[in-house]
Amino acid sequence: MSEVTLPITADYQAVTQFKVRVLLVDDQLIIVEAVRRMLSDHADIEFHYVTDPAAAIATARQLQPTVILQDLVMPGVDGINLIRAYRDDASLAQVPVIVLSARDNPQLKANSFAVGANDYVVKLPDRLELLARIRYHSAGYISRLQRDEAFRFLRASQKNLADANIELQKLAALDSLTGIANRRRFDEVLRAEWQRGKRDKKPLSLLMCDIDCFKMYNDTFGHLAGDLCLKKVAAVLTEHLMRPADVVARYGGEEFAIVLPDTDERGALLIASACRSHIEQLAIDNPRAPNGVISMSIGLATIVPSHEGTAEGLIAMADKALYRAKHDGRNRIVAGPAGPHNDNQRENR
Repeated sequence: MSEVTLPITADYQAVTQFKVRVLLVDDQLIIVEAVRRMLSDHADIEFHYVTDPAAAIATARQLQPTVILQDLVMPGVDGINLIRAYRDDASLAQVPVIVLSARDNPQLKANSFAVGANDYVVKLPDRLELLARIRYHSAGYISRLQRDEAFRFLRASQKNLADANIELQKLAALDSLTGIANRRRFDEVLRAEWQRGKRDKKPLSLLMCDIDCFKMYNDTFGHLAGDLCLKKVAAVLTEHLMRPADVVARYGGEEFAIVLPDTDERGALLIASACRSHIEQLAIDNPRAPNGVISMSIGLATIVPSHEGTAEGLIAMADKALYRAKHDGRNRIVAGPAGPHNDNQRENR
């Protein structure tokens, strides 16, 4: 394993500043344009491409992408050999490679993985699926860079120990599958926002979200499909956060939690409704579920934190609301003690 060496600058740069950088290697301009369109409205993703496979290695060395999208069949170059070349290059050996192939061929898949590819999709995949795969593989690679940089600072000087530990704690606060906050980070955020709301006398809302009939989905399609479903749901929930202080976390299994500081029940219902509707619109088949697709039940609780209450009490309220949403038929939102709210009820509030 080669170590990525980054230059030491006079001013300490936070290791969370790496950006998702995509390099597409494909000789077909129509594919280049299609992928560019898929990524064009995501400002945090840089998109680069090369149509001459002979220039792929040099371009990748120069750009240092966080993920390479690699075609297999190109004039004069075998994509399998090109993946081998990435893995033999010290500066590219750890960069994730997603094969974009026109053929859904088991032998091609096996050969791709054997030489070092990290993923294989038949082009062109669904936009949300491609984004999920790009973000997942980039997050893992960026985490590696962040970890390496943090350890380098630790070795360079003991005076940087405190800063490096803070960065390592940030890395430990991410869910490894979805890339969003994990349960530990959720607990920290909720405690902090509870104290803030108590001090400022501002409302704090919590959404407890559970994918309906997820076990049936896993049993039908397998755990790999289940993992991809979780990534898509996490991406949808993240997309509907409105402010920097809002946090979505994987609470456990197929359950997610969204912390909404300074948000009243009406505002929380707007976000919950947008999330529930968007997930249903994904139309992810779940044939053994009552409505035939992946859906989500959401329990909502809102409170102005006070000395009489606790953050655990807020969780209990949202959990009870989620239980009622499940009991009342799933794919719905239940808020506090008032019962279910459909979209018309929300709009009439």
